[in-house]
Amino acid sequence: MKMHTVLVAVTLAGLATACGRDATPPVAEAPKAPAADRENQPHDDATDTVEVDESMLRDLRITTQTVESRTAAERLSLLGELAVDQRRYAEVGAPVVARVLRVLAFEGDMVRRGGVLAELTSPDLGRARAEYESAQARATLARTALDRVRGLAAERIAPARQVQEAEAELGAAEAAVRSARASVTTFGADLAEGEMAVGSTFLLRSPVAGAVIQQAAVVGQMLSPETPAFHIGDLSRLWLTVHAFERDAVRITPGTSARIALTALPGQDVAGTVSLVGRHVEPESRTVDVRIDVRNPQGVLRPGMTATAAVPVGDATGEVLAVPVTAVQRVRDAWCVFLPQSPGHFTIRRIGRGRDLGGEIEVLSGLSAGDTVVVEGAFLLKAQAEKGTAGHDDH
Repeated sequence: MKMHTVLVAVTLAGLATACGRDATPPVAEAPKAPAADRENQPHDDATDTVEVDESMLRDLRITTQTVESRTAAERLSLLGELAVDQRRYAEVGAPVVARVLRVLAFEGDMVRRGGVLAELTSPDLGRARAEYESAQARATLARTALDRVRGLAAERIAPARQVQEAEAELGAAEAAVRSARASVTTFGADLAEGEMAVGSTFLLRSPVAGAVIQQAAVVGQMLSPETPAFHIGDLSRLWLTVHAFERDAVRITPGTSARIALTALPGQDVAGTVSLVGRHVEPESRTVDVRIDVRNPQGVLRPGMTATAAVPVGDATGEVLAVPVTAVQRVRDAWCVFLPQSPGHFTIRRIGRGRDLGGEIEVLSGLSAGDTVVVEGAFLLKAQAEKGTAGHDDH
């Protein structure tokens, strides 16, 4: 009887203990932020750095760019090619078949408007000059004859009919002079005194001021009107013609500022302004030509260079911080940029990544306007940083 009492007591004690555990409320765990939110929050270890040997640094060809605050408009990335400004460009050739006697301007030379490019000779010019001089002589003779007849008519020696005939002769002679003059000036020859020499030589002049972009004329060569001998252009301002799909072209507004990246100048964006949105849609590509004016005061840009223009479209409200796509790298499961500190030393800065703005990435956190980030070479710095992390983990 006593043994049953003990067993019941033990059993009741065990049940009481179990019930006590179940009655205790569980400890609530703090909710974890979604993975995407954790990536967009800057970490506390923003002082991580990557070091590059001086010998390796020379091979990285690192370029940097200052972080800027700009409008939040969507940006189109449009590919195109630089060309000369047609308003400041000329292709100069011989007006008739002519031989080159001297070349006075060469590729790369700067010429003024009216500057001499070459001296040419043409038998046609010799004949035109001879006809001009002959016409001038006939006009002089007709003018003298008219003065004489008018004097006789005033003394009633010559009838009025002779005066009229002399006036008609002078009119025809002067018309012949004008025609001969036009034939000579077709060659670009100046009829001013001192340059109207008898012969077949004439000077080829530039109608615009600028640089000699191409020079095809050489001494002894026969030039024809169909082939330009010189290409002259003012390269201080160029045209970038890009091609936008029709659905995008209707959203581009003339006067809009654009950022231009050139293949030949990595990391060195230049500014441009949309000056024309074409009125014609290419039937095959369904694109519209968009012209962007680009200033070239240093003469670094050249016609024929390929470029990509970032053109904002649509209404823009608010400001955003943006960096080039190549500046943002994935390091240690976070989006990062690299900030140069001293030669060979770069800070790894975690950022909050936002929208893709067409060639640029919106930065939500981690950077401020005026910060300098690495653009070209950021991928290699990422590799160096991950290499350093792997080496540290091995230890």
